[in-house]
Amino acid sequence: MSTRIYDCLKCIGEKIIENKDFLTDLDREIGDADHGVNMARGFQAVIEKVSQDEADIGAVLKKTGMTLLSTVGGASGPLYGTAYMEAAKVVAGKQEMSAEDFKLCLQAAIAGIQKRGKAEKGEKTMLDSLIPALEAYTDRIDAGAGMAEALDAACKAANEGIEFTKTIAATKGRASYLGERSIGHQDPGATSATLTLEVIRDFIKG
Repeated sequence: MSTRIYDCLKCIGEKIIENKDFLTDLDREIGDADHGVNMARGFQAVIEKVSQDEADIGAVLKKTGMTLLSTVGGASGPLYGTAYMEAAKVVAGKQEMSAEDFKLCLQAAIAGIQKRGKAEKGEKTMLDSLIPALEAYTDRIDAGAGMAEALDAACKAANEGIEFTKTIAATKGRASYLGERSIGHQDPGATSATLTLEVIRDFIKG
């Protein structure tokens, strides 16, 4: 019998693989047309390589990050790999994740992405979904909401973040070469990050 953290990661992987062509099509408009393909390859490796019975959530997230780092090409590998490995540090040794733990994991993941990618909100990257998601999640948790309700708010904010990326020009990565021509297109990284949050929300809700 597999652990809940493995089952959740497997669901994330299956959602990314299911949306491989969609994510690649988004990336074809403003990037290298490889985001979906690369992410799908990375999460297929996660599903195959990560232990199904390891109870230490931190160990599982670290292995996930290392696997993504070594198998996902382009900028996404280092960014997603770093996100998972930074989140792993927060829950090292833990076998259950509380609502507060998830907030701290998301904070750590975002900080890792910002440091690795030298990016900030407003530059048409995954941060345009993740930072609003963290803010919305934190607001709901601080107001006394449960994890599921807070994740609902996070996913709503993340989707609004995707819409926001359509209105701005890219200043990071391959998309930045297009300048103003990148306006009107949604960011693939913001989209895959939002898909990830939606899977986590649905998994928590059972």
